[in-house]
Amino acid sequence: MTEVVIYTKDYCPFCHRAKALLDAKGVTYTEYDIGQRPELREQMIEKANGGYTVPQIFINDNHIGGCDDMMAIEAKGELNALLNL
Repeated sequence: MTEVVIYTKDYCPFCHRAKALLDAKGVTYTEYDIGQRPELREQMIEKANGGYTVPQIFINDNHIGGCDDMMAIEAKGELNALLNL
């Protein structure tokens, strides 16, 4: 089973866009809202190799990047394979 983790903030439009794509594909994901749980921010930055903006997206512990990065992977037709769809 594919594990998807996304670090977000509630007011972030890019976070909503990324989650909407995952929802449209029927993908289950774990969301960590660093606005509500700021103690997870350092964990996110470390896992994302210094990425400090949200969203930060991981598929099977591989850092995908942010919303634009995931949308680019989708545009190339490669996202479904990463998600094992």
